[in-house]
Amino acid sequence: MRHVGKDCLVAFDGNLYSVPARRVRPRQLVEIRATKSQVTLHLTAPQSSGETLLAAHPRAAGRGARVVDEKHDGLPTGAGRRVTTGDVPPQPRRERSPAPAGPLHALFNRAAVTQVEVGRRPLSVYDELTGTRPFTTCPSTKESS
Repeated sequence: MRHVGKDCLVAFDGNLYSVPARRVRPRQLVEIRATKSQVTLHLTAPQSSGETLLAAHPRAAGRGARVVDEKHDGLPTGAGRRVTTGDVPPQPRRERSPAPAGPLHALFNRAAVTQVEVGRRPLSVYDELTGTRPFTTCPSTKESS
């Protein structure tokens, strides 16, 4: 399983293989089936026709090769990266409204926890309950001997 890049290329075994942009979307998972001589790329779920094959390529020897079928649309032209043009339209980016006091403040404003009354007491109460003494930066004379 590999993800489709924005440029309609799928990385496998140190090489890049093309898929048709009209049939995939960026970051979509595709299944790779490889033999010694061929690499085929398949959809993870069959289409209505039952077909899963996206592309078949000869397997590249070595690493760093780009194996591209020129019939595939949406491939990089060298003038920049093209994005896939698949049937699934890209989702628009949602603009975030800035939270005035940060994400924790926004979380508390949404939750019922803001209605809970919290008791306040000095930390010395806990020291008394546990039988410990407060932390000090200077060790007592008993501890230093």
